[in-house]
Amino acid sequence: MENQQGPQPIRCKAAVCRAAGEPLAVEEIVVDPPKAYEVRIRIVCTSLCHSDLTFWRMKDFPGIFPRIFGHEAFGVVESVGEHAEEFAAGDAVVPTFLGQCSECVDCRSPRSNMCSRYRFAVRPGMPRDGTTRFSDAQGRPLHHFLGVSSFGEYTVVDVNHVVKVNPAMPPSLACLLSCGASTGVGAAWKLAKVEPGSSVAIFGLGAVGLAVAEGARICGASKIIGVDINPDKHELGKKFGVTHFINPKELGEKPVSQVIVEMTDGGADYCFECIGLAALMNDAFLSSREGWGKTIILGVEMHGAPLSISSLQILHGKSVIGSMFGGVKPKQDIPIFADKYLNKELELDKFIRLLTC
Repeated sequence: MENQQGPQPIRCKAAVCRAAGEPLAVEEIVVDPPKAYEVRIRIVCTSLCHSDLTFWRMKDFPGIFPRIFGHEAFGVVESVGEHAEEFAAGDAVVPTFLGQCSECVDCRSPRSNMCSRYRFAVRPGMPRDGTTRFSDAQGRPLHHFLGVSSFGEYTVVDVNHVVKVNPAMPPSLACLLSCGASTGVGAAWKLAKVEPGSSVAIFGLGAVGLAVAEGARICGASKIIGVDINPDKHELGKKFGVTHFINPKELGEKPVSQVIVEMTDGGADYCFECIGLAALMNDAFLSSREGWGKTIILGVEMHGAPLSISSLQILHGKSVIGSMFGGVKPKQDIPIFADKYLNKELELDKFIRLLTC
């Protein structure tokens, strides 16, 4: 909403969580105008990421309430603040939890996607001044989540956390590029740099793990091994490029790493851990090939347990890589993913079928 004095506060609906683990309630809220270096976005499509659930249950810091969750979304710019010349009302955009200022040493380097000027943090407010742009019907402040807060009809996001996308992208598919699909595809394409003919093992075939499989397929991997205790993931994985399936519950006393080493004649070139368990991270590392095997960690350890690996195997040439957002630089790489979809290289439609089945 804008008049001659500029953007005005907007009253709209949002799903608000007022305490850890409590059901979200749809309430009327007020969304303030964007300040300098900010844009206000009308949310068209949003989805639920497991990170939303993790912080929804969290009672201690940074589990701050009341809060508006949601960070995987697509929307249209409604209004812009000062110094937001990159955007204009009507732009099709996706907000991202990871920012890119494009000016700091990390943003300018191809070796990192972690902006060092505006570092990633789970803040209760906006990244520049820490204040909120949300209040409830009684005027009480509501906290942000990961700089996005997409579980509302409108939100305000810093310009470093907003990416323009081709308006030809279907909203429900552009939404997936905001987090999960980009994380998995990027981990294979951007971070691991999977080569044609290589072998890949993926531990956990959830949405992110299946996105890794999709990325490995696009990169030309010849053997994509999915590891999951859910037998239904066998047939599902095939749709995303998985060529072999292992259910650890069906192996008896045989370690999954031994099976993978035998299947790949020495170990997988690339192993991806997509669950968030230290034991599985170790299994992935043991499944990787001596000499050049890489283990990429995408899952956040859900119990806070440390990762313990053999220093001898490190000396034998294996490596472990941490992955934040799959190594994706949002403003640079998300438009590439959108173009790959429009060119029928990246098959995002099957993720929608996965989520609705």
